[in-house]
Amino acid sequence: MNNLDPTDLKILLELLRDPRIQIGELSDALGIARNTAQSRLRRLLRSGVLNDGGREVDLEKLGYDVVGFVTLEVTHRELDGVVGALRLIPQILEVHEISGRGDLLCRVVATDTHSLQSALRAILKVKGVIRSETVLALHTHLAYRSAPLIERLAGTPSAPPSRQRTRQAASHGD
Repeated sequence: MNNLDPTDLKILLELLRDPRIQIGELSDALGIARNTAQSRLRRLLRSGVLNDGGREVDLEKLGYDVVGFVTLEVTHRELDGVVGALRLIPQILEVHEISGRGDLLCRVVATDTHSLQSALRAILKVKGVIRSETVLALHTHLAYRSAPLIERLAGTPSAPPSRQRTRQAASHGD
């Protein structure tokens, strides 16, 4: 699954809490030497746990490689309570109120199908949830992105991929 120790996990949490944290602040917050913080950060980047920018965690590298999209039908007067209860389930990454079939769409991650089933059972126990429908993601062809929209607003052409992404594509035969 992963070979991250508690210090690595604390580094990831600090980066998620404050993506603009400096190395000195990071080392102070964790009570570790600056060189230790810097070398561990480099290792997390090289391993792919952190993306190029060093602030986005690749959950698949941490063993959360099962992704499901769960549509929920809920009792409308219980909607706020349902959303509040869903926030307490760690495997739920996002919750969107939607139109069409269902009322809420949740993105859920798990380490395996048994873990996913456990999360789904927890969702179904939430007061106000009437029914759920789950669709599994088999492959991500286009991950979340915002750069094309910003480039469009700025009137600039799309930038070529970074050298890192080019090397990754070459090594994967893409």
